[in-house]
Amino acid sequence: MSTSNKKFFFLVAAAGSAMALQIGPAAAETLTTGVDPTFAPMAMQNLKGGLEGFNVDLGNALAKEMGITIKIEPSQFSAIIPALNAGKYDFVLAPTTATEQRAQTLLFSEGYFNTDYTFVQKKNVQPVTDLEQLRGKTITVNSGSAYEAWAKENEKRYGFKYQVFSTTADAIQAVLSGLADAALIDNISGPWAAKKNPMLQTSYTIRSGKVFALVFRKNDVKGRDRLSNALKCLKKKGVVAGLVKKWLGTEPGPDAAAVVIEPGQGVPGLPGYDPAPAQYRCQS
Repeated sequence: MSTSNKKFFFLVAAAGSAMALQIGPAAAETLTTGVDPTFAPMAMQNLKGGLEGFNVDLGNALAKEMGITIKIEPSQFSAIIPALNAGKYDFVLAPTTATEQRAQTLLFSEGYFNTDYTFVQKKNVQPVTDLEQLRGKTITVNSGSAYEAWAKENEKRYGFKYQVFSTTADAIQAVLSGLADAALIDNISGPWAAKKNPMLQTSYTIRSGKVFALVFRKNDVKGRDRLSNALKCLKKKGVVAGLVKKWLGTEPGPDAAAVVIEPGQGVPGLPGYDPAPAQYRCQS
């Protein structure tokens, strides 16, 4: 082979290698995130030692929509946001309530799940459909929770009594035992308990106005917008609403965060919200 032919062969081979690096598996994008595996049914360990739950399915659906890989790691919730800020995680998939305080130092996607309060009652009783129906009844709440604060503030207004328990499970058990008429808990534990126990039902829901959202570092506007756009696509396709039904056994209403697609990026009313109309294209 002549010297010129050798040079030509080398250049072609090098170009081919470079192309292989660009389109091969090594070029695939991977984002890393974490969930707390003790928050059923949002994230939990399965019998095979892996992770499952609402947020795990949501992460997998986001990855499919974006054509990337999302690596989901188990972690204590208290360690997840520090890991995000340290650069270990690209975003937070764990259920995180978007608040004014957190939005001072973090960026949020739009919400995907409403974090409300709900009553849990026995299945064979008349469900509460109005707060005035609490008059003369006894409700249970978890000690130190937002639900205890609500009960303390509204006890006289609606004429009910309340009992305080150290755990949500104990608050629900008091209802099952006939010691109380209803337990006031979050709208995740409530539907999950009712789904697992045929003797329970959920009834009236108190709107908190807050939502779960994906979380990003304050300066990662590009990352926030990319995943938030994918989230919009999943809402448009009914995927997020389907996860609510699958894991909680409830059908989200037309005004639910699992259904509503915000025009901009982020949670309206919180710092970091971008009201400019989002531009996105969904996978077919």
